[in-house]
Amino acid sequence: MGRPKLHDDALRDRLIGKAAAFVFEDGVDALSLRRLATAAGTSTTAVYSLFGNKAGLLESLYREAARRFGARLALVGVTDDPVGDIVRLGLAYREYARDEPHLYGILFARTEEPDPEAGAEAARTIRPLLDAVRRGQEAGRLVDAPADRIALSCWGIAHGLVSLELAGTVPEGLDIAAGYEDALNAMVAGWSTNRPS
Repeated sequence: MGRPKLHDDALRDRLIGKAAAFVFEDGVDALSLRRLATAAGTSTTAVYSLFGNKAGLLESLYREAARRFGARLALVGVTDDPVGDIVRLGLAYREYARDEPHLYGILFARTEEPDPEAGAEAARTIRPLLDAVRRGQEAGRLVDAPADRIALSCWGIAHGLVSLELAGTVPEGLDIAAGYEDALNAMVAGWSTNRPS
């Protein structure tokens, strides 16, 4: 029988969660491995063992944020209604951001370039949206325009509204939650082949 694993996935997840909160609330410079280890109830040896160093930890945070975001979007799946899929992807976008605000912040507020593999993983998160747009075009429901332009506009609406909501910078009396799905539908309708002329 082998030796038990001292630094398991549960500890890794706990460290990722604590580190994400520290970076989100206080910035990268405020994150120290000693502070993180203390907050997670472990040793700095465990942090070094799992992540190598602070740079490795930050890269792992970014990758985990991208992985979880991609997994959330993948739950939407593919239906025979590509336009509806676009809206559902926008709803999943908001759910991820609200459920994992620290990781969402790390994914979209990163200032330094990630390593190529991590950057590619983050870039892949738009694929389900691009695929839905292309399926909508093939079905004749969306205009013949570059699919990435349509996808980016839909992504931008979701990102902008979610970022305002998380930052708490919505003017008093306005309710993003109440109008979020309507905004997504309006954006998709703007690219529809059936829009009024």
